[in-house]
Amino acid sequence: MQHQQAEVPAMEVNMNLLGKLESLGFPRARAVRGLHHTGNTTVEDAVNWLIDHENDADIDQMPLVVINLDLETPQPNDITEAIKLKEQELRDRVRMKNRDEEKKLEREREKERIRTGKALLEAKRIAEENERQRLLALRKAEKEEEKRAREKVLKKLDLDKLERKRALGLPLENRAANPPLPSIQEEKSSLPVKSVSKADHMRECLRSLKLAYKDDNAKVKKAFQTLLIYVGNVARSPDEEKFRKIRLSNPKFQERVGSLKGGIKFLELCGFERSEGDEFLVFPRDKVDVQSLNTAGSLLKSALTNPYFGLLEKMKED
Repeated sequence: MQHQQAEVPAMEVNMNLLGKLESLGFPRARAVRGLHHTGNTTVEDAVNWLIDHENDADIDQMPLVVINLDLETPQPNDITEAIKLKEQELRDRVRMKNRDEEKKLEREREKERIRTGKALLEAKRIAEENERQRLLALRKAEKEEEKRAREKVLKKLDLDKLERKRALGLPLENRAANPPLPSIQEEKSSLPVKSVSKADHMRECLRSLKLAYKDDNAKVKKAFQTLLIYVGNVARSPDEEKFRKIRLSNPKFQERVGSLKGGIKFLELCGFERSEGDEFLVFPRDKVDVQSLNTAGSLLKSALTNPYFGLLEKMKED
């Protein structure tokens, strides 16, 4: 304890002046230091010293106080207007400092909001561009398939025409001008072997359904339209349970999809699963793949609008 007292200087103050400084709102430790270092002259001198030394490291350290009972020291009877102005200046400086710090923080927060907004916009732009490229590639593949199917149909028609002429004994076309068309079997053997993807399984399922009911176009069209509704609802609203659950015994479902060959299989390829004793088809929320559903939707639209859909695969088999 004696060691601590030796380190803290004893400061002599005039209690009259000390009381006036405390009435202005200065803490006692600061008021004592202000009076001591200005020689206990006036309140105004002490205030000026405190303003100049407000950032001193020991400004709030309480020293030992030696009371100066000399009340004859000339002191102003009233607090001068200058002292009040100094006090207000000190308060204004504190307020301005706080306000500047708040403005700086707000600017930093605004910069962070702008950076976050830009990052979100860029992520959205990349996602949209990827989706656009995927749809373009899918559309290009559909056009190429349609073109190949058309060419296959034309070649098959030419072959059939030649066969009919040969059967009727009619003269055939000049082979030098028109070299014989390669047989379907030859072309079939030259095609490269491709790995079968989920999209290939979906396309094959739709092709089989179309061929199984080729004499009833209205039934096929209704089945494709109904499947497109089921797939589209899940893709647009994957959190809606009502879109992810189909009652197998529903009469309309059975009429349009359930009773048709390949109808339920296509839904299962999309992600629906049998549950509750085969009473329902359910699409688990954690297994919803929007990209796969979009592919299924594109295949269904192609099957509805492309008259050559599935013909290429059938001719490959033939």
